Amino acid sequence: MSRWFRRIAIVGAVVGIAYAARSRLGEVSAIGRNATVAGMGARTGGRWAATQARKTFASAERRDELDAEFEMKTTEDVVASLGNLKGAMMKVGQMASYLDLGLPENVRMTLAQLQSDAPPMAPELAAQVIVEELGAAPDVVFAEWDPVPIASASIGQVHRAMTHDGQAVAVKVQYPGVGDAIEADLRTNDALFAGLRVLFPGIDTSTITEELRERLSEELDYELEARNQQYFADHFDGHPYIHVPPVLPELSTRRVMTSELVVGAKFDEVLEWRQSERNLIAETLFRFTFGSIYRLAAFNGDPHPGNYLFHEGGRITFLDFGLVKHFTDEDTELFESLIVNMVIEPNFAQFRHDIEAAGLLAKDAPFSNELIGEYFSYFYDFVLRDEEFTFDDDYSAAGVRAIFETGGEHGELKKVLNVPASFVVLQRINLGVMALFGQLNATQNWRRIASEVWPFVDAEPSTPIGEAIEQWGRTSGKRPDFQGL
Repeated sequence: MSRWFRRIAIVGAVVGIAYAARSRLGEVSAIGRNATVAGMGARTGGRWAATQARKTFASAERRDELDAEFEMKTTEDVVASLGNLKGAMMKVGQMASYLDLGLPENVRMTLAQLQSDAPPMAPELAAQVIVEELGAAPDVVFAEWDPVPIASASIGQVHRAMTHDGQAVAVKVQYPGVGDAIEADLRTNDALFAGLRVLFPGIDTSTITEELRERLSEELDYELEARNQQYFADHFDGHPYIHVPPVLPELSTRRVMTSELVVGAKFDEVLEWRQSERNLIAETLFRFTFGSIYRLAAFNGDPHPGNYLFHEGGRITFLDFGLVKHFTDEDTELFESLIVNMVIEPNFAQFRHDIEAAGLLAKDAPFSNELIGEYFSYFYDFVLRDEEFTFDDDYSAAGVRAIFETGGEHGELKKVLNVPASFVVLQRINLGVMALFGQLNATQNWRRIASEVWPFVDAEPSTPIGEAIEQWGRTSGKRPDFQGL
């Protein structure tokens, strides 16, 4: 059995016990959710013990079968439990589905249901939200309304509809009570982060919790999401490879958001495309991700496959701008300095100075500049050299281990590292996008593409996509801000 899955199962049981303890200590509003997670943990622990007992007298072949049964039954339980919980806990399951944690493929595919196909709310509930927010029933507000959602995830679900002037739209409806659910999850941060504090004593979990609370609270405000989405839609209007559906503000409120309906392939379909197409998709993802950070000082901090629709030739429609992180000038100057001192003009002493100033590493940490540079260079490996680099599952899994495993020569260093607020969402972006690239087996000269995207380098186009973007930038009047993006 995968050692990573075993760890996840154990952690799930521990979190369940911790949740139960919190509920007994008076977290009354969260008792129902706590009981669900606690029950999941108890079932996992009991199933694990039973499986181990059955394996005692089983043949090697039968032991493998028992392990596989345990994996699938536990994963199905996790999907059912977290899918029904919604909110912050479901997001944990979403991340596990696309981060390469060494999970068996059948387990990862089962978890993938949480990305866009979680259990939906009843049609009557969705209709009631429309009435409360837009003043009338869905079939009155819209010329046509499909009560069956086309996607359902952690905060809300999406319905097809047609406006009275004939425009096909996607209507995102928030789950009733999901705000209270997220608040309950965040109140239990002691349980959620207890394990992190043991593994990484240097981490200030209050910083992480506050950043997540801020971002998740913003995600509940669909009016804010509409402004964020329209911000990106305006900037990418007419872009040859990046599309963001424009919003219909007259049909959008705090709990309902209406935007252009777009149809495209899902990520699991893209994995069946030929490699050349997957490389183009990865290039566009790379340009949007890092170009948005450096050119717009903003990015959608929820980079999971359910938020993308794919089209041939490398074109992507980007959805869900509820969790957008806006970076300050200080943030982007720090990111630039880190790249300069790690990639462009390597200087480990200055790199150390940068991460100390950012609060990532204490100034008195007893580690050499070389050890620090060696550890962090892994996260820049794909742009360190002017040559093609292929992402694979091994690389993305190693990235997760590089952060969360505390053994080996860098183990003591990792224990004292902190996660400043500006790095919380950034780390999620890095892990999420790299995991997707690993599944795509994406191959490109990422150093050259990055040099186009980085405004402090601003290199000439190195690919056909880059050339088309430069042409768009000239004709749209968006150059130089969108050079490389």
